[in-house]
Amino acid sequence: ESHHLASTGHVRIKISQLDLEEQDDNASMKQYLRNKNLVLDFLRSDLNPHHLQYHWNKVHLLKKCYFYLKFEPRHVCVRDQNNMMIFADILQIANPCQLQKIKKVGKKQTEIQLALLTELLEQLERGREELSRYVQICDVEDFLSQWDLNIKRVLKLSMFFNKLISLEEPRKLHVKHSLVSQIHLGGALHPPITFSLYTKKPPIFDRIESFACQTWAQLKWFTESQESHLERWQLEIKLVTDDSQTEPGYGRTQEVISNPCVINHLLPGRLYEFKVRRSDTHTLVYSQWHDCIILKTKTHPAEDTKEAPNRSLMRRLTRPTPSV
Repeated sequence: ESHHLASTGHVRIKISQLDLEEQDDNASMKQYLRNKNLVLDFLRSDLNPHHLQYHWNKVHLLKKCYFYLKFEPRHVCVRDQNNMMIFADILQIANPCQLQKIKKVGKKQTEIQLALLTELLEQLERGREELSRYVQICDVEDFLSQWDLNIKRVLKLSMFFNKLISLEEPRKLHVKHSLVSQIHLGGALHPPITFSLYTKKPPIFDRIESFACQTWAQLKWFTESQESHLERWQLEIKLVTDDSQTEPGYGRTQEVISNPCVINHLLPGRLYEFKVRRSDTHTLVYSQWHDCIILKTKTHPAEDTKEAPNRSLMRRLTRPTPSV
């Protein structure tokens, strides 16, 4: 009987041990699923491939944009030569040397900003690949053993993502230079001026509405919807030879305010390269990209009339459908 009781107690202990092991396995599985879903949610939200591509596109556009200096306030009260208080545009009384220094600071900050944005996106892409491999681990024990390392990775990538969002907008400039000369201030304190950057999108050639005839070409480009009609543009025209080299003396740059515009005095049957950019201003601090289009002038006048119906058809086919 005592042997039977001992045997029964031994069985009960084994059953209890099995129950504990099963409970531990269930707890591990719950933790595995909970942690895995947390990482998957992060991959599907902030690190979603479409989401990252959206930010890549935004950064690529930023790299093509024009960055300008902005002053707040734009007008200040100063004393003129007769000791009378006047309300002046800050650019009219700015110290040219100080303005150039501030623009250099703006350019440097822009270059750093664009480089950081690229680096952050590359870090997020690599982080996504590492986390994607991690969530494919099916072994519960192996997955949980790597959890501490990967939750730190999630937190770090989340911080990178927030940094990316904050850098995608132009920022304030922190400068120590006094923009307004003491000559204009007349001994008064320098007014509190804040400096920041803003962007304008680059002009992009309309490939349908831009065309060449025998001795002239019409050029049209897309701009921002709220673009001023007084905006100035700089066009660069170059004659291109068969070996893609520009012939000496066959290039010019001109400033225009009309869009579209017509370029005259071209040679028949030749390739011309046209580039469009925003005209330089006192507040432009950074621009590195401009659109380019190559058009070939017609050899004979008759080709112009043949080409006109084709352009009209292309305009009808490519005309955007009005939004409902």
